[in-house]
Amino acid sequence: MTTVELTKDNFDEVVNEDSFVLIDFWASWCGPCKQFAPVYDKAAEDHPDLVFGKVDTEAQTELAAAFGISSIPTLAIVRENVLVFAQPGALPAPVLEDLIQQAKSLDMNEVRSKIAAESGNS
Repeated sequence: MTTVELTKDNFDEVVNEDSFVLIDFWASWCGPCKQFAPVYDKAAEDHPDLVFGKVDTEAQTELAAAFGISSIPTLAIVRENVLVFAQPGALPAPVLEDLIQQAKSLDMNEVRSKIAAESGNS
């Protein structure tokens, strides 16, 4: 599968329709973003069951602000409408693959329980 360009107009639709979305926040002038792009695209080919989205932080400033993006590239993973991972930095292919496997193996009921417990304690 190829990557999907995410914009403020289609973001909610994509994230709500798909239970597992990886998001690459990037910009055309960013050297590390350019280095990470082929790694990300290869992972998209290797995982056709997942949605790989890209957010151009220059064109989609509202989305970048909503995620608090201050450094690019930043990779985020949303599973079942829950942000389960967000970290800046270009990842090597084996690290990205390991991260995808970890995110796939999450027990989302447990994740939601933890979120509920944490929000109840604050």
